[in-house]
Amino acid sequence: MAVRMELARILIRETVDAHVVYLREMDGERVFPIVIGVNEALAINRRLMGEAPPRPQTHELLANILEELGWRIDHILINDLRDHTFFARLFLQHAESGEIREIDSRPSDAIALGIANDVPIFVQEHVLDEVCRGE
Repeated sequence: MAVRMELARILIRETVDAHVVYLREMDGERVFPIVIGVNEALAINRRLMGEAPPRPQTHELLANILEELGWRIDHILINDLRDHTFFARLFLQHAESGEIREIDSRPSDAIALGIANDVPIFVQEHVLDEVCRGE
């Protein structure tokens, strides 16, 4: 079963290269931290603030390509944790045909792509349990 989450905050540290995105359970109290790189942290923060870079960065470029081809991100699913690494799936839907496609993604990239358009984020219960148990 997947649990709906929301972006609670993003912690960008200037002294280290490990930044953290915190997701919070929408109908509960669990918090789900994900350590991410500086590029993804800055992209998420920029998109949260509605700031457009002077030229498209990687996440804006990919969002533009999807839109141009008629696809939108339906939802994000963080579906696995293996060897201290999270795995996610982007669920894309084609505007005309309604076709759904799943694409493998790092959670940080998926969040960076989806956050500008309020894309729902879900975490599989077993992943959320494992992370919250380890705190």
